[in-house]
Formats: sequence, C-alpha cells, structure tokens
Amino acid sequence: MARPVPHPIRPGQLSVWDFPRPPRVERVPGRVQIDFGGVRIADTDDVVRVLETSHPPVYYLPIDAFGDALTLGQGASFCEFKGGARYFDVHGGGGLVAERAAWNYPSPMPGYEVLADRVAVYAGPMDRCIVNGEVVEPQPGGFYGGWVTSDLAGPFKGVPGSMGW
Repeated sequence: MARPVPHPIRPGQLSVWDFPRPPRVERVPGRVQIDFGGVRIADTDDVVRVLETSHPPVYYLPIDAFGDALTLGQGASFCEFKGGARYFDVHGGGGLVAERAAWNYPSPMPGYEVLADRVAVYAGPMDRCIVNGEVVEPQPGGFYGGWVTSDLAGPFKGVPGSMGW
C-alpha cells in the first residue's frame, strides 16, 4: 500500500500527519457541546483531546458533563497506548439510545491518566457535536472516533484504502 500524501495545509490549519505517534493528550481551550435526540446532553469547557498521526483529534469530556445521558454498554476493546476501554450507551431526547456510542479508559496506561474520568463520543450517531461553535464531521469510516474540524488537513485514517496506514 502506498503511503498517503498529506493534503496541502491552508493558513490556520494543522496537518494530522504532523500529529505524534504514540498519541499526545492536550487540554483544549474553548467549549464542546453535544446534542442528541433534540436535547443538549453535554456542554463543557473542561476538554482534552488526543492527537495521533493520521487521525483527527478525539475529544474527551468529564463523565459528569453528561448527567444521566450515559449508561454502561456492552463490550470492551484495547488500545496499545491508552489501555482497556469500556463502552457506554448514549441516551438523548425522545427516548433515543445510541448503543456503544461513547467510551472511556477507566484505568488508562501511564501518560494517559487524565482520561480516567473522561468520555469520548462518536460524532456520527449524535445530532451534532460542536467544538468552539463549529459543528464537527465524524472521522471517516465509522470505526475511529475523531472529530473533523475546518482547522485540520488530511487525509484522515478511515477513508477507503487507509487500513494499512
């Protein structure tokens, strides 16, 4: 498989190809909001994101920011960097439930401890996820949980043909 060619970077953009591997966690200034089923299920300015080569950032919010919108879901997975993940079902207005639409690392590996009490959400099943007033696009492909904003240049892992990146 050919190595992808990074897209040109416009003024004010970051290339996901300059993000590190292993991933880096950083605090994000500003506000993140999530709407599901016509209601706001999270709204906070206490946000961190994980940056990893070829991926748009994954945003993690305090579990408390979701009130009663999360219940423990089925299954688990493992990340070689962050450790074991558990999944949550996300509850929105009108009784809507998005199964396994959020996850966290309750006992993260060294260097990722800040994620222990934080949750990330797949943008695709939500009405909208908003970072500093901008509605995000879900990371392509549906497997990864990154959020694409206009300040990013790709291509992004998850597009067809990116399995070997």
